[in-house]
Amino acid sequence: ALRPEVLKDGLDIMVVRELTGGAYFGEKKRVETKNGITAWDMMVYTSYEIERITRKAFSIARKRKKKITIVDKANVLESSRLWREVTGEVAKDYTDLDISYMYVDNAAMQLIRNPGYFDVILTENLFGDILSDEASMLTGSLGMLPSASMGEKGAGIFEPIHGSAPDIAGKDMANPLAAILSCSMMLRYAFNMEAEADSIVDSVYRVLDGGYRTSDIMQPGMTIVGTEKMGSLVAESI
Repeated sequence: ALRPEVLKDGLDIMVVRELTGGAYFGEKKRVETKNGITAWDMMVYTSYEIERITRKAFSIARKRKKKITIVDKANVLESSRLWREVTGEVAKDYTDLDISYMYVDNAAMQLIRNPGYFDVILTENLFGDILSDEASMLTGSLGMLPSASMGEKGAGIFEPIHGSAPDIAGKDMANPLAAILSCSMMLRYAFNMEAEADSIVDSVYRVLDGGYRTSDIMQPGMTIVGTEKMGSLVAESI
C-alpha cells in the first residue's frame, strides 16, 4: 500500500494516450533466421498524429491546472525524438501552460513515489496503455476510473476503464462510479457543460465522504453498499 503521506492531498490525474499509432498499429512480422525466429513490431508515428493528440492534450490541460507532463523515451527511440520536436512546436501556441518532459521509466516510478506531481500526462499508445493502468491502481480499484476515446472534433466514446466483469454480473456488486464519472467526462469534454460535470463529480465525493463503499473499495468503518444503492446515493446527492 502507498504511504498515507503520498496520498494525503488526494489525486486527480488525466492520462492522454494517443490511440491510433505506435507499436500496436505498426508493421508486425516474424521470420526464420539462423538464430531462430526473429519478430518485430514497428513503433511508427507521423507528425500529424502527434500534433493532433498534442493539441487535444494541451486544450485539456488549459481546463485543469495548466500543467502537463509529456512522457517518452527520447534518449533511445527515434519516434520519441519526433514527439519532442512536434510537441515543442505546438507548445509555442500554448505559452500559458507549464510543460515538462519525462522518460517513461522515471514516470512509472514517480506515479508511485510522488503521484501528486502529475496533473495531465501526454504520451504515445504503448506507454499510455501501461501508465494508465498503473495510475488506476492508485485509487485502489479499476471501478473508480472513467475514460474517453475522443475524436478530433470532440465526439467520443465515454466508458469505464474496466471490462464487463462477467464473474460478478447480476450480483449487485460492481462499482458504478467509473461509469458515472464517465458521464461527467462526456459532459465536460464533448459538450463543454462544466457546471453539470462538476455536479456529478461533487456528488460522488459527497457519497464517498459519507462513508459508503462498494466491496472493491471497502474499508474498516465504512458502509458497504451494492451497485444499485451506490448509484441511487449519487443520484440523490446531485
